[in-house]
Amino acid sequence: MFCAFGLSLAAGVLGALLGLGGGIIVVPALTLLLGVDIRYAIGASIVSVIATSSGAGAAYVKEHLANIRVAMVLELATTTGALGGAFVAGAIAGRWLYLIFAAALTYAAVAMWRKRALTGVERDAPDRIADALNLHGSYFDQRTGKERPYRVARTPVGLALSGVAGVLSGLLGIGGGLIKVPAMALGMGIPIKVASATSNFMIGVTAAASAGVYFTRGDIDPFVAAPTALGVLGGSVVGARLIGRVRGSALRAAFTLVLAVVAVEMLLKGLKG
Repeated sequence: MFCAFGLSLAAGVLGALLGLGGGIIVVPALTLLLGVDIRYAIGASIVSVIATSSGAGAAYVKEHLANIRVAMVLELATTTGALGGAFVAGAIAGRWLYLIFAAALTYAAVAMWRKRALTGVERDAPDRIADALNLHGSYFDQRTGKERPYRVARTPVGLALSGVAGVLSGLLGIGGGLIKVPAMALGMGIPIKVASATSNFMIGVTAAASAGVYFTRGDIDPFVAAPTALGVLGGSVVGARLIGRVRGSALRAAFTLVLAVVAVEMLLKGLKG
C-alpha cells in the first residue's frame, strides 16, 4: 500500500502538469512495478482520475486557466465514449488491453512530437461553432506576467477526438487526457497550458461515467484503489501549483518522453502476455 501511495503521488504531480490525470502513469506503475492485475489497476486508476480532477481541476478553474466552455462542449462526446469503452473492456483479454494501451500512448507521443508551435495562434479560417459558443479565451502567463489571448478552431475535430478519448478512458482507465491534450493543442489551436488545465477539469466527469460499470463488475479493489487515489490527489494539488511556472515547451517535452517510455514497456508486456 505504501509503494502504491508513493508511485501514485508522483503520478499525480505529472498528471496534473500534463493534463493526463495520472492514470496513464498509475496503470503501468501498478502492473509493471507492483504486479497488480491490469483490470484492478485500471479500476484503481478510474478512481484516482476522479480524485485528480477534484484536486487539480478546481485549482485550474480558480486560476482561470481551464476553459470551462470548451470542456463542457467536448465532454458531450467524451462521456458517451467512456460508457461504451467501459462495457467493451469487460470482454477483452488482458494482453490486448496492454497492446491497445501501448498503441494509444504511441499515437499521443507522435502527435506531441510534431514540429508545430503550440501557441494557440490559429491561422486557419474562423470556426463558426467556436464563434457562436464563444469558446475563445485568454489566460494569464505567470512566467511573462502577461495576459495571452487565443482563438479556438476546428471544433468538430476536437469533438471527434474527444469521443475517441472517452472510449480509451473507459477502456483503459486513463481519463483520456493523452488524446484530449493533443486534440486541443494541435487540433483546436489551444495553448498547451490551457489544454492541460482544461483536460484536468474534464477527466473527472469522464472517469465518473465509467466508474459505475467497473464497480458493478468487481474490478475496483479498495486496497489498491484507496492508496492510489490518495496519492494521486496529493500529487495533483502540487502539480496544479507548479504548472503556471513551467514552460510550455518543457511540458511538451515531458509529455512526449513519458508517453514514449511507457508505450514501450506496455508493448513488451502485451507481447509477452
